[in-house]
Amino acid sequence: MCNREARTVDAIRLLDLGLVPPIRSQTIYHAVAYALDENTPDTIILVAPSEPYVCIGFHQELEKEVDVEYCRAHGLPMVRRKVGGGAVYLDKNQVFMQWVFRREALPRDINERFALYVEPLVKTYHALGIPANYRPINDVHVDGKKIGGTGAGQMGMAEVVVGSLMFDFNLELMSQVLKVSSEKMRDKIFQSLKEYMTTMTHQLGYSPDRDAVIKIYLEQAKATLGRRIVRGKPTAKELALVEELDKQFATDEWLYQKGGLQQAGVKIHQDVRVREVALKTPGGLVRVTARVREGRIDDVTLSGDFTMLPKFAPGMLELALRGTALATSAVQARIEDMYRSIAIQSPGLTTSDLTKAIMLLSQP
Repeated sequence: MCNREARTVDAIRLLDLGLVPPIRSQTIYHAVAYALDENTPDTIILVAPSEPYVCIGFHQELEKEVDVEYCRAHGLPMVRRKVGGGAVYLDKNQVFMQWVFRREALPRDINERFALYVEPLVKTYHALGIPANYRPINDVHVDGKKIGGTGAGQMGMAEVVVGSLMFDFNLELMSQVLKVSSEKMRDKIFQSLKEYMTTMTHQLGYSPDRDAVIKIYLEQAKATLGRRIVRGKPTAKELALVEELDKQFATDEWLYQKGGLQQAGVKIHQDVRVREVALKTPGGLVRVTARVREGRIDDVTLSGDFTMLPKFAPGMLELALRGTALATSAVQARIEDMYRSIAIQSPGLTTSDLTKAIMLLSQP
């Protein structure tokens, strides 16, 4: 058996960390991923935050997604993660399942990767009597209501997939922390959350025992992956790195890093305009902020709650689009070229979707 084949049947290390500070609930899987080397086992991390917080996706702009003033007034930390997806309120009523695996241990296609990750989650809910199902691209639903979503990213030598088991969820706080245009819109968001989200507590009428649920999940993960799962501890290298990441994730530089074109819809000069447009796609919201000069894209920022791999792909697309004529054929050709050259994967988000989003800049 070759080394690659042997490695995928080795035991998976389980890091069951219980309750940890909000930032640590994110930085731990980043640290395990970046510390991964040829001697590190594939790892499943189980963790929950000791205090509530708000978490935004890697490609999002904080002030466009989150009501920063509300969060600060109510002592809610805000954390940016290095995987895609949207802004979400999190607390100890969710247990995070964070997979940090070698690339050869998971399907190369991201859609297949999500399906594999979701399978033990769905089977866990089934074992509890909850009729959950996988809804591509990366959600888990119960009778049309969402009970969980997933995100993915590449970090160092590792592939990371994250999600959670939803014991309960504070819908009111979720609606409060999101950035909205009016209180009427906030009320609509709250009503939509009530209508389209669910939890184990809502489905069962009680909150099941956490240890019992986690035991079921680990049994299902073992069966799905066909590998043993063995409890372990973080290495000294991982612990040192997580301390560094705790400090980095706490800085404003990290939290506010996305986006440099903040004044949307502003006419700078007769032939220069800064605009912001957005398009909802099956893969998530795509927001485009751009400076257009004499019919060409002078500068552009892509953000939103989509998933795109490799993680540097949005930045590479932004660079490639600079100087491109704001014409459908030119924009699409440039995007397709980048997708081919760096093997971009963006589940539910096609090159045509990106082109359509960018071409909204040309509308009056």
